[in-house]
Amino acid sequence: MTRPRVLINVAMTADGKIDSVARRGAAISSAADKRRVDELRASVDAVLVGGKTLLSESPKLTIRNAALRRARLERGLPENPMKVGVVSVANLDLEGDFVRAGPAERLVFTTRRTPPEQIARLEKVGVQVYVTDGERVDLHETLATLHRLGVRRLLVEGGGTLLAEFFRLGLADELIIYLAPKIFGGASAPTLADGPGFLPEQAPGLSLVSVEKFDPKGGILLHYFIQESTR
Repeated sequence: MTRPRVLINVAMTADGKIDSVARRGAAISSAADKRRVDELRASVDAVLVGGKTLLSESPKLTIRNAALRRARLERGLPENPMKVGVVSVANLDLEGDFVRAGPAERLVFTTRRTPPEQIARLEKVGVQVYVTDGERVDLHETLATLHRLGVRRLLVEGGGTLLAEFFRLGLADELIIYLAPKIFGGASAPTLADGPGFLPEQAPGLSLVSVEKFDPKGGILLHYFIQESTR
């Protein structure tokens, strides 16, 4: 399958949590890390998030820095990367930032569990909707479609259930982690890779590219290449 190069980027506490037990998008990144993520978004063709993130946070997924947006325009690129949501039932807030913040192309990949009238509402406000068969969105199909639409570098920003599926299917190429000097704890707090987990012999391996003490607060930046599992 021809697909984009997939970069996964997460901010994570020292105990491996990407949110608190409240699951309300707790702040983890430092100011320096937010600037880094802005630069990373400016370097890709599309930014993708999963259903829980999409429905509970309605993230903007746009570039904050005006100079970075201008530089994209000067290179003949859209001001912001394409915004992509993957969600089984696309009950998005039509007034939320995912839909309204821009300018940016907005795509949603969903299933037939989304009512036709909701699909019509999304399309009316300019969201491109792609419907796949089955109970869950087919990520192979999603990535193939994005490649056909011109996406060559794709940034995936969570959440943990979606990231685990990218790992399981061998569809991710790089992993970048901002490791924050915080402890959230909680058995039910989301992690980098939620879901059923991997047996040791099936776990995807990582090859370290770099490690950097990233900011005065003690944050660490880890960059890995992802090896395919032996599934």
